[in-house]
Amino acid sequence: MSKKTGQDLYKKAKTLIPGGTMLLSKRPEMFLPDNWPSYYSKAKGCKVWDLDGKEYTDMCIMGIGTNTLGYGNEEVDNAVIETVKSGNMSTLNCPEEVALAEKLVEINPWADMVRFARSGGEANSIAIRIARAASGKDNVAICGYHGWHDWYLSANHNGGDDLSGHLIPGLSPNGVPKNLKNSVFPFHYNDFEELLEIVKSKDIGVIKMEVMRNVGPEDNFLQKVRDLATARNIVLIFDECTSGFRETYGGIYQKFNVEPDMAMYGKTIGNGYALTAVVGRRSVMEAAQTTFISSTFWTERIGPTAALKTLEVMEQMNSWDIITAQGKKIQNGWKSLAETHDLSISLGGIPSLCTYSFNAKDAMKYKTFVTQEMLKKGFLASTNFYACTEHKDQHITDYFDALDGIYKTISECNNGVKDIDELLEGPVCHSGFKRLN
Repeated sequence: MSKKTGQDLYKKAKTLIPGGTMLLSKRPEMFLPDNWPSYYSKAKGCKVWDLDGKEYTDMCIMGIGTNTLGYGNEEVDNAVIETVKSGNMSTLNCPEEVALAEKLVEINPWADMVRFARSGGEANSIAIRIARAASGKDNVAICGYHGWHDWYLSANHNGGDDLSGHLIPGLSPNGVPKNLKNSVFPFHYNDFEELLEIVKSKDIGVIKMEVMRNVGPEDNFLQKVRDLATARNIVLIFDECTSGFRETYGGIYQKFNVEPDMAMYGKTIGNGYALTAVVGRRSVMEAAQTTFISSTFWTERIGPTAALKTLEVMEQMNSWDIITAQGKKIQNGWKSLAETHDLSISLGGIPSLCTYSFNAKDAMKYKTFVTQEMLKKGFLASTNFYACTEHKDQHITDYFDALDGIYKTISECNNGVKDIDELLEGPVCHSGFKRLN
């Protein structure tokens, strides 16, 4: 596999941009360090074209899960184009933000008010600021991944890599003030006794958690958390930046009939355009007026315009049902292929955001090999699949036809017939945060 334009540009990027890219999850090192195409020239549906004009079917992370209606959805894009023509920014406010707030309150009938931002980390920080102001307490209990800001990363000052069990290992709190130590306390999903002990001993004012990521609640876990928060006047926040609009029209919390005091939405809500939202009860949200939360580009018009149209299109087509069904087909296909080739894998995630891992000592090498060989066959692929409505059955069939022979080779490596090290054409992919050259 020859070095392409994208790799040459990425080498330059690493001399100009610390870490090479703005997002850890888009680093080529996370996929195929020396051979990932790295940059795109065009994206449409579930297709991506690299800088050399080569076309790929994206059976990977679909813009980090932002494009559930596919890349370049015409209805959403047309709405945005009209906004660009009529002006994206002005001294006055855009009316779309009021319409969008009204729509989100309609979708979340327990909520009364909304604040907008443009990234998930911002939305999480806004929610924490408001919730701390409303509760009058600093300490927060968390369960899940909630962005890059100081308040969250400070958990790794407590006594080690406390966030390693919350999605990404190896995150250094360097640059985060040490006096934030012991203000954020992680707890494990479905471990209510652990949360109860933290609440009792740490004067917790806020509980923030993902409703689910890999497994669902057990033993009435979410309701217990809700009851605990209510009994102790703790603000309960559900982070739906990743899970929202993937299994329901709104938060995945709807499946479990447990309502929070605040919730955040991102990723899916604008189909690739930057818009995130914090919705909440009036009693909590009004606390925003007792602190300072304000930013110029939270008032631009493209984000709310895209979100309004995205919500409309999703509702018309029941997009959450489509992507869940396609995700289940992928999960079943992985299981079937693994059984056929006598490989052991473990599945994770909800169907529309599903992943798997090889249960083998060379798991990361096998993962790298999958990406390497699927790229040759015209697929952006790894050991995950983020579904969009543009993923049709034929794409899934073609994907597994291509993956079949690769699994066969991995099985031969696993059984000692072949050597995976001889088959890899570059370094093994990274598994977490690492410093780059």
